[in-house]
Amino acid sequence: MKYLMLVYADESIQVSAEDADVKPWVAEVRRRGVIGDGSRLRPPGDSTSVQVRDGELNVTDGPFAEAKEQFAGFDVLDCRDLDEAIEVASRHPVAQFGTLELRPFWPFDKD
Repeated sequence: MKYLMLVYADESIQVSAEDADVKPWVAEVRRRGVIGDGSRLRPPGDSTSVQVRDGELNVTDGPFAEAKEQFAGFDVLDCRDLDEAIEVASRHPVAQFGTLELRPFWPFDKD
C-alpha cells in the first residue's frame, strides 16, 4: 500500500545537523525497497498560495495557514500495511522533534 508521508517541523526549534541528517534513513528505506520519491521543501516564506474564489484568482506570497509546525518535506512509501509505514516513519530523524503524517493513497478508480 502506498502512503504519502508528510514531514512537519517547527522552524524555531534548533536541531543539530547530525540529528536532522536523513541520509542514513533514506539509505535504509531504499535498501528495504519501501521508498519511492521524496524531497525537502524550501521554507514556508518561499511558498506561493493560489486560490480561486467567485471566479477570481488570488495569489499570495507565503503559506496560506499560520501554524507552529510547517510542511517541510515528503516521502512516498510503499509498505505492506500501516504497521510497516508507522515503523518506517518512526525511524525518520524528524520524528524526534517534528511530526510525520501518513496518508494512504486513494486511487481515482476506487471510492
